[in-house]
Amino acid sequence: MLKVGVIGVGHLGRHHARVLNQIEGCQMMGIYDQNLERAHEIGAQHNIPVFDTLEALLDAVDAVDIAVTTTYHYDIAKAALDAGKHIFVEKPITSELVQAEELVALAEKRKLKLQVGHIERFNPVVLDAFDQIKDPMFIESHRLAPFNPRGSDVPVVLDLMIHDIDLILSFVKSKIVDIRASGVSILTKSIDIANARLEFENGAIANVTSSRVSQKQERKIRLFQKNAYISMDFKEKNVKILKKSPKLIKVLPKIMAGKTDFNPEDLVNIQDIDSNDHPKDALTYELESFVNAVNKNKTPIVDGKAGTRALRIAFEIMNRIKENPQNLKI
Repeated sequence: MLKVGVIGVGHLGRHHARVLNQIEGCQMMGIYDQNLERAHEIGAQHNIPVFDTLEALLDAVDAVDIAVTTTYHYDIAKAALDAGKHIFVEKPITSELVQAEELVALAEKRKLKLQVGHIERFNPVVLDAFDQIKDPMFIESHRLAPFNPRGSDVPVVLDLMIHDIDLILSFVKSKIVDIRASGVSILTKSIDIANARLEFENGAIANVTSSRVSQKQERKIRLFQKNAYISMDFKEKNVKILKKSPKLIKVLPKIMAGKTDFNPEDLVNIQDIDSNDHPKDALTYELESFVNAVNKNKTPIVDGKAGTRALRIAFEIMNRIKENPQNLKI
């Protein structure tokens, strides 16, 4: 039985504590937050013990879930690894690339599990579509949201776009060879809208757009690959897969001859998947995978290397934005 503790019970951490308290294979030992009043409030809600110090919590657990502000990820994760504890840390893994690389090396040296909270990997929409994704050559993603002060202390690339960066890197099994990007600061001192074009060694291209100052909320990824088009709508929890119909070869002569006496369904097969039917949500799938990775001594699905790679690309995108003379501050 894995003994787990949660560090930070703010907007995200309170949900982590609730979910871990219900997962089989682990025992929720307690929570710690610098705001002890908040910690006792969450502890009382879910009947979870509260620790007064980080050190006391680390002494009582085998693994920790770190859900504090990104700037504190490195210090807390390093303390946990030094104490011999497995760690789950929210995305992005750290606020600086060198810190992420150090944590990965330390986890490997101590033979400890390190998982990064890129929760979209466990989104039911992605789980329903993943087996159908085969060498996509063009990807287009849009992650748009109305302004929310939470998360606005970092550029939108680290706040929102990094979700899609991680997903795209998991879809395309090839190295990135070129990045072009632009961005604009509107309501904050950092970039609020960003677009990046990622070019891969195998010829694949990904066009990624993120905004936190939009009037509507949209979270979609569209993939084009040989013989298939896949659309994932995270907001509506729906997957649409279009594939060439086996009957297309018979219909083509009619199309070429300008005839219209054919069934449109003979052109493409359309599969609609309602991802609302999953028995669990993404956070439960994600934290279950962490517990299983530790208990069964497996590499986490989103390990430290994956989290570091996504962070590295995010920083490259931000560097390209800074280099682009067309980027204006409104």
